[in-house]
Amino acid sequence: MTYKNTLNWMFAQLPMYQNKGKDAFNAKLDGIRVLVDHLGNPHLKFKSIHVAGTNGKGSSSHMLASVLQEAGYKVGLYTSPHLKDFRERIRINGRKIKKKEVVHFIEGNKTFFNEKKFSFFEMTVGMAFSHFANKKVDIAIIEVGLGGRLDSTNIITPEVSLITNIGFDHTDMLGNTLEEIAFEKAGIIKKDIPVVISEYNEKTAPVFIKRAKDMNAEITFAEERLFINHEVDLLGDYQQKNTQGVLTTLEKLNGFDIIKSDIVRGLKNVVVNTQLMGRWQQLGENPTIICDTAHNKEGLSVVLEQIKKQQYKHLHVVLGFVKDKDVQGIVGLFPKDASYYFSKPKISRGLDEKQLEALFHEAGYSGNAYKTVNKAFKAAKKQAKKSDFIYVGGSNFVVAEVL
Repeated sequence: MTYKNTLNWMFAQLPMYQNKGKDAFNAKLDGIRVLVDHLGNPHLKFKSIHVAGTNGKGSSSHMLASVLQEAGYKVGLYTSPHLKDFRERIRINGRKIKKKEVVHFIEGNKTFFNEKKFSFFEMTVGMAFSHFANKKVDIAIIEVGLGGRLDSTNIITPEVSLITNIGFDHTDMLGNTLEEIAFEKAGIIKKDIPVVISEYNEKTAPVFIKRAKDMNAEITFAEERLFINHEVDLLGDYQQKNTQGVLTTLEKLNGFDIIKSDIVRGLKNVVVNTQLMGRWQQLGENPTIICDTAHNKEGLSVVLEQIKKQQYKHLHVVLGFVKDKDVQGIVGLFPKDASYYFSKPKISRGLDEKQLEALFHEAGYSGNAYKTVNKAFKAAKKQAKKSDFIYVGGSNFVVAEVL
């Protein structure tokens, strides 16, 4: 099998949340347990930090990996989804898993995978855990895919668990209230393992406190701690909240020698060390072009607040969403005095650009629909003056198309 054939087989043959949404959500851990048992239980062969949350879990995972790399450790990093290349999901010290290693893993287990009908996510988690065990990482940062309690990653016993925050996302699978969603995320809290919560919320805190008590797990709310502000190379004021969660997690991590200069360098060099993309990432200047993968109400609120702080003459917004987002609940967050370019990301779950245009027009916004993200982006660049600002977002998949 070639690398391309291998990916096509993985993507096409099995349900994949990226394309199918709710239908791909496999709400049980039986499959991943059968899979890791077949692989020789690689998840028991390395230490880990488990990271969950509605927003900020990707950035926090990359920050943790960067600091631990600066401290001289061999660090695995498992995140999802990818933006440009599947291999972004599985890295060691910033280096993606090799194409031949992806092929070798699938080829070597294909008969078993066919027989058991594992999900795309189960296979990918199995691949990551095998890779980290084979390469003998000192520690791996494991980002939850969706939720927590029933996520395929939730078979590890980490050194520390980190939950960044709770907001409304994937409500069709995780619940309609913050408390229900928090219950799913709290599922990563393990017996006797410390847990850090980056952001305090009076609705969700009791859920975390109860689960921590049941599990005899020490719980720390990072917002209640006093830290000096560190310089972070991930732009956006919102990264300060993530940073507090990361610093608290590192404090709770035993057996790893991390000094202050490791933290300073690690936070300053996240992008270089881990190759993170799509978080308040600048793509151009004159006009300023920024893309960001925020895709739910809480995440977009923070990004739009950040845009307000920028200096520009006129705002151009290139926007696309997936069908399962509550777009109606998001529309009102956006400023009316901007030009909009509506598009559909290139996946089957993409929300039709005309539908998106209609939703915004009904609410009194002006803009046009474009068949593709690229056409929308080109139109925005053509219209924008040097002193303007272009923001591209609404979905991971929209950002992936402009990178």
